Amino acid sequence: MTKNVLHESLGDPYADITSHDTYLSGFPHAAFMRLRQEAPVSWVDDPEGGFWAITKHADVIEVSRDYNRFTASRGIRIEEMEEDELVARRTLMELDPPEHTRLRRLVQPGFTPKVVATYENAFRQLTRVVLDQVLVEGEFDFVTEIARDLPIRMLCRLLGIPESDADQMVAWGDQMISNADPEYTPVIIDKVDTEEYRLLPFRAPAALDVFRYAEEIALERRRNPQDDIVTTLLTAEPDGEPLTDLEFKNFFTLMMVAGNETTRHTISHGLTYLHDHPDQLEAWRADLTGGSEDATEEILRASGVTMHFRRTVVEDTEIRGVPMAAGDKVVMWYTSANYDDDVFDEPFVFDLTRKPNPHVTFGTGRHVCLGASLARLEVRVFFEEFLNRVQAFEVGEPDRLRSNFISGIKHLPVKVNA
Repeated sequence: MTKNVLHESLGDPYADITSHDTYLSGFPHAAFMRLRQEAPVSWVDDPEGGFWAITKHADVIEVSRDYNRFTASRGIRIEEMEEDELVARRTLMELDPPEHTRLRRLVQPGFTPKVVATYENAFRQLTRVVLDQVLVEGEFDFVTEIARDLPIRMLCRLLGIPESDADQMVAWGDQMISNADPEYTPVIIDKVDTEEYRLLPFRAPAALDVFRYAEEIALERRRNPQDDIVTTLLTAEPDGEPLTDLEFKNFFTLMMVAGNETTRHTISHGLTYLHDHPDQLEAWRADLTGGSEDATEEILRASGVTMHFRRTVVEDTEIRGVPMAAGDKVVMWYTSANYDDDVFDEPFVFDLTRKPNPHVTFGTGRHVCLGASLARLEVRVFFEEFLNRVQAFEVGEPDRLRSNFISGIKHLPVKVNA
C-alpha cells in the first residue's frame, strides 16, 4: 500500500450506495467523493421511496443539531415505518428534545468522561486476561477471539448481567443489527418477507429472545436491586412515571447492541490500518501512552463504523439551496463527512498525530453517542495493551459485513509474534 494512504481502492464512483452488497468490498469512498464534489445534497432513489443524501461535514452537523427542521421521531434508519411500528420500536434515538433529554438523563451519569475514567482499570485488566489467553495461539480470528469479546464483557459488567451470557448477547445483537448478512440470520432484511416482525427492533425475530431476557433481568432486579444501569432504568421516573415494560425492553436492546458494535468493529479496522502503515505503528510504539489519544481519534475517524443515520424534514426547507419538502427523508452519511477535505487536510492519509480531528463517528449535537467516552477508552486501552505485548503481527484479508448501515469486519485472520 502507498505510504500512509488509506483505502488503496476507493471503489466505483457510481456505486449504488443503498445496496448492502456494495459494502462487501468496503465503504464506496469514490462514490461519496463524487457526491461531495458534484452534488453534496443529492436525491437517491431506493425501494423505500428515496432520500436526500447528506455527504458534507458541515451539512451533517447542521441536520444533526437542528431538530426543529429535521426530526428523529420518524425513524433513524432508511427504512420507512408505519405509526404502529414507530411506537413499538421507539427508543431514545427516535426522540427529539425535550423527551429525548429527559430519557437520556437516566443513564447519562454512568457514561460521563469522569465516570468512564473510573472503568479504565477494570477494562485494562479484562483486556490483559483476554490477550493472555488468545495470543499464545499464535494464529487466530481476531474478531471472534478478541474484538467481539471485550466490549460485550465490559458492557455486561455495567448492566449488571452475568459475563457468562456475553456470547449469547453478541449472537442476538448480530442477528439484529447485522440483519442483511446471511452468516448471522436467515431472516435477511432485503431478501425475506419480514412483515411478521415489523413491530420488533430491526425487524428481527431475535428481538423476542432479547425481550424475554430483559423481562427476566427486570424481574430479578425488582426483587434484588443493584448498583447498575438496569436497576437505574427500572427505578427511574423521567415524567413522574416509571418506564413501561416496552420502553425498558427497547432501552435494554439499544444498549446491548450499541454498546458492542462500534468498539468491536473499530478495533478490527484499526488493526488493519496499523498493519498497512508500519511507519505510523512504529511512531505510536515510540510514544505508546502519550500518543494514544490522538491515535484513537484517527482510528475512529478512518473506520466510521456507523455509516449513517436518518432524519425527516419537519416543514419545507433547504440545504445548500436544495429545496426539501416536509416528510422527505434525509440521511446523514457520517463516514463521508469524516473524509471531507474541506475539514480534514489530506483525509485519505492515515495520520495518528492528526490535530484537530473533528470527526463525526459518534454523531454530534444532542444525539451524540451516549457511550462515546467508553468506546474511546476501550479502543485506546486495547491498543496500548496489544502493542505492549505483540512485537509483530500479520493480518489476512478481512471478511466484511453485508450492510449499508454498519461498516463491519466479521472475520480477520491474524498471526502474531508475542
